[in-house]
Amino acid sequence: MPRLKLVVAYEGTDFAGWQFQPEQRTVQGELERALSSICGRDVRVHGAGRTDAGVHALGQVAHCDVPERRAGVDWPRALSSMLPDDLAVLAAEPAAQDFHARKHALSKTYVYSLAVERRYDLPQRRRFAWATGPLDKTAMKRAAAHLVGRRDFAGFMNLGTPVNSTVRALELAEGRAGTFPGEVDWVFKADGFLKQMVRNMVGLLAEVGRGKLDPDRVPQVLALADRDKAPYATAPAHGLCLAEVAYPERT
Repeated sequence: MPRLKLVVAYEGTDFAGWQFQPEQRTVQGELERALSSICGRDVRVHGAGRTDAGVHALGQVAHCDVPERRAGVDWPRALSSMLPDDLAVLAAEPAAQDFHARKHALSKTYVYSLAVERRYDLPQRRRFAWATGPLDKTAMKRAAAHLVGRRDFAGFMNLGTPVNSTVRALELAEGRAGTFPGEVDWVFKADGFLKQMVRNMVGLLAEVGRGKLDPDRVPQVLALADRDKAPYATAPAHGLCLAEVAYPERT
């Protein structure tokens, strides 16, 4: 059967995360329901990552197999009337038969939005940015520099799916002017992320930005390799967005 590569976007507010769960509204579940209806058979969708409840995406990638007779369907258009308003397939293209959205990903980029000014925010933005108030950007930048590189991020992983290794290569951890007034976007790019790793890094950076944690203590936090001993809370899910998943040129 032909394999498709899908680029998916969603607002995570009303989803119980990506992964299918019985009796729960999930991104995977909604996609499989719509695809199965069009194909006339069960279709399983495999995502590049399992975003948590409340986490958003503009560049999630998934793959699925469809019947040969449906290979030529304009999938974004066909699915647009079947998917809820908070979920969309932005693009669909044929993929190699052995392509795997998760296993073949070279890197993932997440963006976490912080509302750092004490001002009125449009109600709709409150679903997409963590309102922290003023933060020390210079101190946060110094702290983030300690995170970049190939590190053991065991101390930044919450309990969840077992992994073979907690070592990840973090290529980028950078604060940038947000798209919306009064916001700062923190961009994280790595070869992979552990469960809630980005939210934990943002939680640490927020503590630094509030002056409650010395930025040069970050190496000690990394060395502890123990989430229970880490001096920060996990940042809320709603500020996080999966922005992009990168692959080799031929997929």
